[in-house]
Amino acid sequence: MNLIEDLKDYLGFAVAGNFANHLGEAGEADEFSVIKTTEKDAPKGMFPFYIKNHNSFLGTYPICDEIILTHGRENDNLQVEAEVALICDFVYENDQVIDIIPKYFSAFNDCSIRVQDGNKLSTKKNWGEKTKGISQDIIAIDNFTDKGVLSKYHISSFIKRDGIVYDYGTTSAVKSYSYFFDKLKYWMIDILNCQEDCGPLEELGQFLKVAAKDAKGILIAAGATAYTDFGKKNFLKKDDEIFVYVYNAHAHSFQDIMNDMCGMDTYLGQCSKLHQIVQ
Repeated sequence: MNLIEDLKDYLGFAVAGNFANHLGEAGEADEFSVIKTTEKDAPKGMFPFYIKNHNSFLGTYPICDEIILTHGRENDNLQVEAEVALICDFVYENDQVIDIIPKYFSAFNDCSIRVQDGNKLSTKKNWGEKTKGISQDIIAIDNFTDKGVLSKYHISSFIKRDGIVYDYGTTSAVKSYSYFFDKLKYWMIDILNCQEDCGPLEELGQFLKVAAKDAKGILIAAGATAYTDFGKKNFLKKDDEIFVYVYNAHAHSFQDIMNDMCGMDTYLGQCSKLHQIVQ
């Protein structure tokens, strides 16, 4: 299967604020201050980044596994957002999401523009073709609980600039997401059905009503990790190489990941790797 082609028939949604401190580091905490959550560490909400055939920028398919195109917007402060993508089936009946069934996961780059312009968050997430990244190394989810394989995985991300490798996001265990597994699943079902238009977030039912019945599934970016000092201060430039790894930390060491990135022949049998070049 060609994942990049396949996902053209999926809906693309992402979770905002699912790692402690990410929104503050991304300069978005102020815009989100109007959003009230039931629990202090709960994610803030969800936003669309791709809705097939939508008559706005959201109808542009943004996913690629080889490059990120700036479309001339380097000065708008582009940042990698290293995440786990969940490739899911879903059940939609009577204008409601009834169930979400995560089937596979992969390394994802929810690449973002950092401009504080008061517009909806979604406008900073899709500014044209090839502005998002997903690895074609998808891994089957045996069961979406902390007993499953995904609980052993970590997310790490790097930039290679002028031949030097920099840590970009802080390496984080998937299970250190604020909400994950069943808690995330049931929260997402509720948010997709009930989120209202508020601050940087929009009502989501409008997108599902027009696109859910024809969609093969739903691609969910589960939230971005916190940044290293380098990641906080350095935005993407042309020719930067982006690396995002989602790897089984019980099978591979951080050194294995570094060796792979530096071009050494490393066997990463339990890893989803995304490598993109900024153009």
